[in-house]
Amino acid sequence: MREQIHIIHGVEICSEAFGNPAHPAILLIMGATCSMIYWDEEFCQRLADTGRYVIRFDNRDVGRSVTYDPGTSHYTVADLADDAVGVLDAYGIAQAHIVGMSLGGMIAQVIAIKHPDRMLTMTLIASSFFGSDDNTRNLPPMDERILAFHAKAGTLDWSDDEAVAHYLVSGSRLISGSKRKFDEERAHKQVTTEIKRANQLLSMFNHALLTGDDFYEGKTNEIRVPTLVIHGTDDTILPYAHGLALAEEIPQATLLTLDGTGHEVHSDDWDQIIQAIFSHTQVS
Repeated sequence: MREQIHIIHGVEICSEAFGNPAHPAILLIMGATCSMIYWDEEFCQRLADTGRYVIRFDNRDVGRSVTYDPGTSHYTVADLADDAVGVLDAYGIAQAHIVGMSLGGMIAQVIAIKHPDRMLTMTLIASSFFGSDDNTRNLPPMDERILAFHAKAGTLDWSDDEAVAHYLVSGSRLISGSKRKFDEERAHKQVTTEIKRANQLLSMFNHALLTGDDFYEGKTNEIRVPTLVIHGTDDTILPYAHGLALAEEIPQATLLTLDGTGHEVHSDDWDQIIQAIFSHTQVS
């Protein structure tokens, strides 16, 4: 396990792999504002131990991948999808199982439409529809408490690592489910690592400026790869109804409901999630 920097579409993208390269590949795509370390190292290794070659990577503007000045917009969700395919190219992988968390699931959907030949299966965790057409579905919005919490970011002293760590841990606690014990020690370890390894931490908020492409609007029912939707009933970022709608609209999708789980890949759910992904990725 060693991080690598690849030049993909002229920019630096950082990745790390777990397991045997001869095994079927799983590409993990993390959500907005979070680097690849939020795919916990232990989770990645346990998934690899099922006989999979697991790759995680930093999207643009997080971790050790390319960053742009905070408050600027230089790419789209479709560009991030192309970056993900570029990671597969860097490892010499023709086809992979794609697992996306939150925004990562939306990126995965673009890959399924734009690069279907590169995807064997798709797993969407705590995600929703790509684009803005979800407004026509009357899906519930993000909990107002989340928005109120992140509004405080502008008053934070981002040069104070201790204060930043407290802020990020508090944010993780806020999105944890009611039936899951929040692991503050694990969360603090993650955010501390995030702060230390980020090229430019504040650039993560550029993800809020991401734009889409009308070409992908309303194309969910055109996805033909086997799809697994995993969603917690206590998700306050993308409420459970988003997962239900995905499972209904993507042809032949299956749904795994995590009772009492929030917007998270909680360690209490790892066994169930890993087994579900293992079974789902047996299809090819």
